[in-house]
Amino acid sequence: MRRNHSTTPRTPGILGSLLLVAAAGVFTLGAAPAATAAAPTPLGQVVPAPASVAPGGAPYRITRATGVRVDDSAEVRRIGSYLTGVLRPSTGYPLPLTDHGTGGIRLHLVQGDFGAEGYRLHSDAAGVTVTATAPAGLFHGVQTLRQLLPAAVEKRNVQTGPWQIAGGTIEDRPRYSYRGAMLDVSRHFFTVAQVKRYIDQLALYKINELHLHLSDDQGWRIAIDSWPRLAGYGGSTEVGGGKGGYYTKAEYRQIVSYAAARYLEVVPEIDMPGHSNAALASYAQLNCNGQAPPLYTGTEVGFSSLCVPKQATYDFVNDVVRELAAITPGRYLHIGGDEAHSTSHTDYVTFMDRVQPLVAKYGKTVIGWHQLTGAHPAKGAIAQYWGLDSTSAADKAQVAKAAQNGTGLILSPADRIYLDMKYTKDTKLGLDWAGLVEVQRSYDWNPGAYLSGAPASAIRGVEAPLWSETLKTNADIDYMAFPRLPGAAELGWSPAATHDWDTYKVRLAAQAPRWEALGIGYYKSPQVPWPTS
Repeated sequence: MRRNHSTTPRTPGILGSLLLVAAAGVFTLGAAPAATAAAPTPLGQVVPAPASVAPGGAPYRITRATGVRVDDSAEVRRIGSYLTGVLRPSTGYPLPLTDHGTGGIRLHLVQGDFGAEGYRLHSDAAGVTVTATAPAGLFHGVQTLRQLLPAAVEKRNVQTGPWQIAGGTIEDRPRYSYRGAMLDVSRHFFTVAQVKRYIDQLALYKINELHLHLSDDQGWRIAIDSWPRLAGYGGSTEVGGGKGGYYTKAEYRQIVSYAAARYLEVVPEIDMPGHSNAALASYAQLNCNGQAPPLYTGTEVGFSSLCVPKQATYDFVNDVVRELAAITPGRYLHIGGDEAHSTSHTDYVTFMDRVQPLVAKYGKTVIGWHQLTGAHPAKGAIAQYWGLDSTSAADKAQVAKAAQNGTGLILSPADRIYLDMKYTKDTKLGLDWAGLVEVQRSYDWNPGAYLSGAPASAIRGVEAPLWSETLKTNADIDYMAFPRLPGAAELGWSPAATHDWDTYKVRLAAQAPRWEALGIGYYKSPQVPWPTS
């Protein structure tokens, strides 16, 4: 079903862009055509869909003589090095970085109106220039450049080519400033290397926020010096009774640094007052009865709660927030707040009233799951909505009212973009409590008009959570995230007027050879016209 599609006006500029893209053959319905060496990828056949596409002119061909020209800036040079790191193994070309010369590939910062993340990509027979106002825009432009090259460019050994980039101009910027993905490392622990791998996948689709769910009933995953048993004991298990694990502060900094180099901000989450059994098991004084429960390896929710009346609880929260904020350069700290069924409403409101100022004290903006709107969201707080299409009107109205009063919203409707929901009843991984979520359903909704009564100005963006009750390996992550993750990225980045399932599914299908080249396994949904060769 297509939701709220007619509520978004199409501007003449974007319509013109779409017509040009259609003229270039991007929006051809039916099975995705097999790539040919003679035909470069059309400019508009990328994900997320660009804001404006004007194809035309001769393509540029990368050859052994091509150089990558960068501004005399450490950050632009680093982006250039990232690009050559992608191109050199597959092309076999030297692709020297230089700050002078003409032609080739140029990465250039200018004063302009591209915003914090927008860019312009122009290609003709003489070369390709990516221009932006800020480094993040250059990096996003590089991701578009990658997708305009044959999928074999992603391989780590020399391929045949040719390496052509279609002629024309793309001008692009995001619809929303917050485009996130969440990885649950608490139900099952994922190593630093696994998280970095996921970051690389997110970066390809211009996602800029990595939400790490660092604590839950089944495991505590970040070292806290002042409360060492949280990680050492609380992190010693996971769903099903595995060995669990946790990140040292040095390892967490590695993740933060790796993400920042790809223009992703890490959003750490400590879920409270519920989803807290790992902490309660680690420290008896956090329990109202003074007795620590056993570690938990099941998947039920809603049974645990920090002891709201105890001062020890707020000493604990203060220390955790202080230490986590000190190693998190990003703007946000997520305090959870969902499924606190064992906490009375009065206690819940009391807890949130005391905890939100602690987050502000250490310089961070509060994010909480949308149940926060049932308390008193702090000024500037953001609520993450994870309800369903079928969520009660009263619950939706509560969230919308908070948005009307200044609370920002991140949209993560569980029956739309929870990446751990099964595709079909036969999907071997995942859960189905929110329903079955095939690829079209995950894509075909409009964040700007999804929550009735919430002003469009309150929508900060979208986030695709990936909970890990059933996920243990990279292959598990790949299968549940792909092909739905790129659609979530497009919902966050692309103008509403580009949103169309029939054209999107063709562009999505064209991503499959790239995933295969990158070693990403994916669900071959029958809703998508995958390439046959």
